[in-house]
Amino acid sequence: MNSPGSAENPVTAPVCSAKGCRADAVWVLAWNNPKLHTPERRKTWLACEEHREHLSSFLGVRGFLKDVVTLAEWESRPASA
Repeated sequence: MNSPGSAENPVTAPVCSAKGCRADAVWVLAWNNPKLHTPERRKTWLACEEHREHLSSFLGVRGFLKDVVTLAEWESRPASA
């Protein structure tokens, strides 16, 4: 059995969702498409410092962006029931 962090399954840091970017993620952009998702549903994109504004703007002009928080803050939130 392979465990997380083993040679077969290395644990990797979350990376930015911007196309072609492999930088470590620092931000979580929570969003939803109201035509597809229920109001409480949240999809996420991850962003590095360089791409946070660009990705936020992309989602924002479409009315999809709901929240932008640090990755550490997002990970410390309790899991929803």
